[in-house]
Amino acid sequence: MTHDQGNIAFLQAFEAGDALSEFDFTANHGVGANIGEGRRFTRFPRADLDGDQEWATHFPKREGGANATSCISCHSAPFANGAGGVAMNVVLDPDHTADPSQYLERNTTSLFALSIPQRLAEEMSVELYLQREDARQLACAKGSATVALVAKEVAFGTLSLTRISEDPCEVSIDTSQLAGIDADLVVRPFGWKGNHATIRSFTRDAAHNELGLQATELVGAQDGDYDGVIHELSVGDVTALTLYMAALERPVSTVELAEIGVIDLADVQRADIAAGEHLFNTVGCSSCHTPSMTIADPTFSAPSRVAGYADILFPDGSSPEAHGLVSDSAITFDMRLDPPNNQILLDSGGMYHLGALETDAKGKGIARWYSDFKRHDMGPALSDPSDPLGMGASVFLTRSLAGVGSTGPWLHDGRATTLEEAIFAHGGEAAVSRNAYAAMSDADAARIVTFLESLILFSADEAH
Repeated sequence: MTHDQGNIAFLQAFEAGDALSEFDFTANHGVGANIGEGRRFTRFPRADLDGDQEWATHFPKREGGANATSCISCHSAPFANGAGGVAMNVVLDPDHTADPSQYLERNTTSLFALSIPQRLAEEMSVELYLQREDARQLACAKGSATVALVAKEVAFGTLSLTRISEDPCEVSIDTSQLAGIDADLVVRPFGWKGNHATIRSFTRDAAHNELGLQATELVGAQDGDYDGVIHELSVGDVTALTLYMAALERPVSTVELAEIGVIDLADVQRADIAAGEHLFNTVGCSSCHTPSMTIADPTFSAPSRVAGYADILFPDGSSPEAHGLVSDSAITFDMRLDPPNNQILLDSGGMYHLGALETDAKGKGIARWYSDFKRHDMGPALSDPSDPLGMGASVFLTRSLAGVGSTGPWLHDGRATTLEEAIFAHGGEAAVSRNAYAAMSDADAARIVTFLESLILFSADEAH
């Protein structure tokens, strides 16, 4: 495939994903599910409806919903593809307890520039894989080895390897001292618990649970939600949605908008934001909400070419290759050049590609995502009532702060109506930083909030 052909394929996929994200699906398309009681949608898990073909018998096992007919009916704040207010929260019952005291509640996150977290995660995992392989070779030579795992300056604990046979060399790996990551060393940047490695995985899961749209790659030619429709999302549909969300414009800041003349920002506002950013780092918030990371290769690929980020088999057991999804014909785009949105015509007459990934002087991508892509214990106050994934009820992935000024309410269930409430709710591993914030003067605390409020979502289309 030539570059021009690849670019055409990407743009076609992007437009198709755009149309799918905005489309109001109907029963004829398979939206919704056979909840029971003659119903197609519910915002309340119905594990009590366990009769033939009802809610509790669907496959894959239903967690919630179905509760919407389009993506943007929930991802709508401050505009399409954004986050959602508490009215858009989803309620989940993964263990089918039918006990409301055990339900999980999740706030809707934004969908912008999801290539950034996936590419960062991919590169971090490659670093970790290489460190594990170096330690394996050392253990084969010396009998044992211990390695402190670090990727993009984020520490993920240690691996201890012991040689158990010499010819051929086999080692046992002790993963008990890992921190914030699974034993396979795959960094998973999606989901409140960090349980999805890829946009694709997250998309087909959300389509099933929230829309009742079952992708062919999820259930094959079966009707797992008993709504009378099969093949509700094709492999191509999921690819298009993946590429669309990957290539959406990145979150920005009011400072950047002011620098290119899109908005006015008074000197005092700039000073408060700069002071707030300094204080954000000083109190330790940046130890988890890492302000920026470098992306060495800013090429996003669907399917991914990184181990752990491409399906070997789809959930239905079929091979991606059988559906034409192969790495040799992957659809790719350059995150620095190709995202189509937010290309701003400046007063000077030049063009500023606000939607594309920022770059440094060497052309490497700079991702201001404000996450370490690691799971942390946030303390009992934020703990879920149950732990269906076995990661720890109080353990959550460090949420990105990119666009955080536009995406309230905050926290996993939207309980925080202000950013200050969200900060004060931090506990566990974040307690030291929270206490440092609490000990500040009101003026300094307000400056941190002002800095956070400057991290926004922006759409040139919406601005006109």
